[in-house]
Amino acid sequence: MNSTTELSRPEETSSKPVYAFRKSVLLDGMRDGVPIALGYFAVSFSLGIAARRAGFSPFQGFLASLLNNASAGEYAAFALITTGASYLQVAIITLIANARYLLMSCALAQKFTPDTPFIHRLIIGYDVTDELFGITIARKGPLNPWYTYGAILLAAPAWASGTALGIIAGNLLPLRAVSALSVALYGMFLAIIIPPARKSKIVAASVAISFFLSFICNYLPGIASLSDGTRTILLTVLISAAAAILFPVKQEAEHDE
Repeated sequence: MNSTTELSRPEETSSKPVYAFRKSVLLDGMRDGVPIALGYFAVSFSLGIAARRAGFSPFQGFLASLLNNASAGEYAAFALITTGASYLQVAIITLIANARYLLMSCALAQKFTPDTPFIHRLIIGYDVTDELFGITIARKGPLNPWYTYGAILLAAPAWASGTALGIIAGNLLPLRAVSALSVALYGMFLAIIIPPARKSKIVAASVAISFFLSFICNYLPGIASLSDGTRTILLTVLISAAAAILFPVKQEAEHDE
């Protein structure tokens, strides 16, 4: 069975609550987290170079990436730290760069059943990234958090380890070679986008419109001056709201138990 089918497969029905531990669900998450972890390791390797320039040791870089799983936010923070910025400035730029994850978290909150304990919501919120959000939101029915835990178990250590190794060995490689490693992230996005786009013309059209508008916004007066994170938030809200209003999705009765 391919990964696309697995992502959309609801769990076996049982008397246990949706959020109960199931080994099969955890293993599903770990399997789907393998390509994400590999991509994270490659991309965070180049992040390690920025961390080294900011004066981070390998251990400090490891902790920074383990506690803040966001490439844009970390790059911005490391750049400010390099210039001697204050803690408050670093906190503000990190909040702005990662603001889109607030929207993703709101969407993920709707995937939980009402009786899901708060601790599960809190742990999932710790590692809301674009890729983990993609595979989690694609899961049919209410979310069993152990699926996302499985993916996080591989993705988070890979991101942190890649940063630490980048600090150690990053400067030994040519800059172009390190930059080329980030191509893996684009392949990861394609793996998440293509399957649902092939199933739904609406999703495919929304993705195409998103790409087009994202490109156009780089050149529009006023909008082009906004940060990448701000433009991403605006486009996400506008496109998703338009798609939801014009093409509402019917509620599914399937449950992820």
